[in-house]
Amino acid sequence: MTRFTRGFALVLALVLAASVATTALAADIYVPGTWATVRTTPTDFTGKTVILHSNDVHGQIAGYAYMAALRSAFEANGAEVVVVDAGDFSQGTIYVSTNKGKAAVDMMNAAGYDVVTLGNHEFDFGYAQLMENLKDANFKTICANVVLSETGEPILDPTTVVETASGVKIGFFGMETPETASKVNPGLISEIDFSTFDALYTTAQAAVDSLEDADLVIGLVHLGVDDESAANGYRSCDLYGKVTGIDFLIDGHSHTVMTKGPEGEPIQSTGTGFAYIGAVVIDNATKQVEDNFLVSTAALSKDEEVAAAAQAIIDEADGIYNAVFATTEVPLNGERAPGNRTEETNMGDLITDAMVWSVVKEGGIEQFESNQVVGITNGGGIRAPIDAGDVTMKDINTVLPFGNTVAVIYVTGSEILEALEASTYCTPDPVGGYPQTSGIEWTLDTTVPYAQGDVYTIDGKETSYYAPTVNARVTITAINGEPFDPEATYAVVTNNFCAAGGDTYNVFHRAYSEGAGFDTGIPMDEAVVAYITEELGGVITADMYGAPRGFQTQILAEAVEEEAEEAAA
Repeated sequence: MTRFTRGFALVLALVLAASVATTALAADIYVPGTWATVRTTPTDFTGKTVILHSNDVHGQIAGYAYMAALRSAFEANGAEVVVVDAGDFSQGTIYVSTNKGKAAVDMMNAAGYDVVTLGNHEFDFGYAQLMENLKDANFKTICANVVLSETGEPILDPTTVVETASGVKIGFFGMETPETASKVNPGLISEIDFSTFDALYTTAQAAVDSLEDADLVIGLVHLGVDDESAANGYRSCDLYGKVTGIDFLIDGHSHTVMTKGPEGEPIQSTGTGFAYIGAVVIDNATKQVEDNFLVSTAALSKDEEVAAAAQAIIDEADGIYNAVFATTEVPLNGERAPGNRTEETNMGDLITDAMVWSVVKEGGIEQFESNQVVGITNGGGIRAPIDAGDVTMKDINTVLPFGNTVAVIYVTGSEILEALEASTYCTPDPVGGYPQTSGIEWTLDTTVPYAQGDVYTIDGKETSYYAPTVNARVTITAINGEPFDPEATYAVVTNNFCAAGGDTYNVFHRAYSEGAGFDTGIPMDEAVVAYITEELGGVITADMYGAPRGFQTQILAEAVEEEAEEAAA
């Protein structure tokens, strides 16, 4: 896991007093073992332009009222303000998922955003839906490296220039992670392509060069600094090192809280969900970036009008989804890492059990005995925990917000083995494709290097992942308690995202595209609700899901070293 990833401890966050007249800004942002930044800024921002920014809001629409209030506060203190976002605003809670991202655009309009780029989750409801949503945007949306497959033309303007009242020309360019090609259901984005590998840099350089008349060049980039993205050079720090002429990068995607990049690069990111708002201060006289810092929203008041608009959306959705339909005796693990992207979890067990049950409960799958049916879903699709106690429809929809359906594919045992191998290529580091499974007993030896082969492609388009040349890390020991047969054909119950080759599941796409399977049309969240109510009697018990079932075993380097030390002693 990258040293800049989630879980940072911020000892003292930047505070903005509720009273604009007495606002004093001070920051002490500390990340143990990495960096410490202390900023003290005056209350008078006369002669300054301040770029306020968010990223990875993921449907936390109440936070837009903080952004609107902060903008007003800086303006009252003399600043000219530009508000921007680095992507992933369309997905993450029922407040935006149930309307396919439209509410996020409405709230960004209300908060007064000026410039926005796209994140991978903007495409969760498909390219066509995204473009329909953006028709109502009052802000400028830019992205240089997403193009129409037929023409090669960008789907949006690559750049824009914002000129302040003081005459400062700020050139913005937008970049989307190429990982979107395999992080979104490929069937929903078949009309578009993403600049990959070195083309990412040449596309960015061309965008930067086109802004030669701007005083500063700021990148709104949804790239992140995750180790998972390092192999292909898709991180923001990689881009900064390869492209000349960039003054500052405002980043998203990895949910990182940072005021500089891994090697001190001028990169800033706010984490996720409006825990922080970023500020980049430009001196109007020198036309240079002179400061950057984060603002903790915990210390902010809200803009009442924007807060009311968000609350209306929240109240309408809650009225539908807040009904209690079950209880759970235990907390269900919805964490990313350690969690569903790194290891077996009780939430993963519950969801995959529910998926299998949803297709075998009434007669099963034709030509397949029940012991030939297994479940696999990608851990990155599990987005939230559920606490012990009451369970609502909102809880389940928040855990599974993407609207994916349950699909079935027919593959051989060796193909299942390849899927598990490819989807754990970087484990114990987190990866969105990490397989949560049902009916499969398997072992992963993380001490063995991943045998990286050719890049996976879908319909001729390169993804961000690589096929294994040999299945060296994963061993399947049993399928539903019976010996594993690599030559046998099994029915894998998965989701339509994985069936279409999303994340690391290219092997599933190969089978599915050849007609070896079908989409049930059952939404995953509905499958889980039905399983809990009908099969579990409305109670998720500690006996069944109090802990991961233990069908996944990982051999870790630390454990091997400890055993060797004990043996030597």
